[in-house]
Amino acid sequence: MPILFLLISFFWTIPTPPELPTGIQRLQKAYPEFIVKADANSITMKDGTVFSYDDGKKNKSFQELLDQPDLEDQFRYDYPAKFPGKDGLPVNHDPGRIRFMPFYMKMYGNTQEEVRANLREIVWLPKTIGSKILVTKVNGVDKKLEAISAELDKLPGLKQYLENPGGSFLWRVIKGTNRLSMHSFGMTIDINVKYSHYWQWDCKCTNEDAKLGYKNSIPKQVVEVFEKHGFIWGGKWYHYDSMHFEYRPEFL
Repeated sequence: MPILFLLISFFWTIPTPPELPTGIQRLQKAYPEFIVKADANSITMKDGTVFSYDDGKKNKSFQELLDQPDLEDQFRYDYPAKFPGKDGLPVNHDPGRIRFMPFYMKMYGNTQEEVRANLREIVWLPKTIGSKILVTKVNGVDKKLEAISAELDKLPGLKQYLENPGGSFLWRVIKGTNRLSMHSFGMTIDINVKYSHYWQWDCKCTNEDAKLGYKNSIPKQVVEVFEKHGFIWGGKWYHYDSMHFEYRPEFL
């Protein structure tokens, strides 16, 4: 009896591992080919690189979240399921604009040359438009954009919003910043600029503190097709960019 009691006591006192933060769980699910291990405050990439989840810095300003984020900061704002109304999103509610760039550079490439090595040309809406765009093969983004393209090709009433795509791969920084654009990785596409609204165009500024009014002309049906395949939409940001779709399945 004492031995049984000791055994029960031993197993009862074994500490259970802490549950992983929701953000880490989302990243693991979104990028299983790259994240091989995780604990309560870090992820380990397949090449052995370890990224901390929380850098311990609290009360960051919105500008600091953009310029000096950690992985945890990326999930500061939830990506809304609902389509925005005429009032748009609350001030600075930009799910996806806060990006810990070393993580994405580790997956897609640290240089323009590294990214280019994984690019593939696909035909955008081959039946109705037929534009050629360069996209990355990493994370199967090329296959996902082909699936989106095929689905949208069956909806000719949406053609005007999708023709003359504004661009996919282009290694560059975001205007008015030193931050690398996600277009640099070939996992982002801008659709027809003619029907698009971008906060910097409308305020004629690059000031993140500018008071903005929401504008959008892109139909909900277009957005739903992209989201189904893991792309978030810049029209669900306070700092709206309604032409912009970016492969970020961790938010979906």
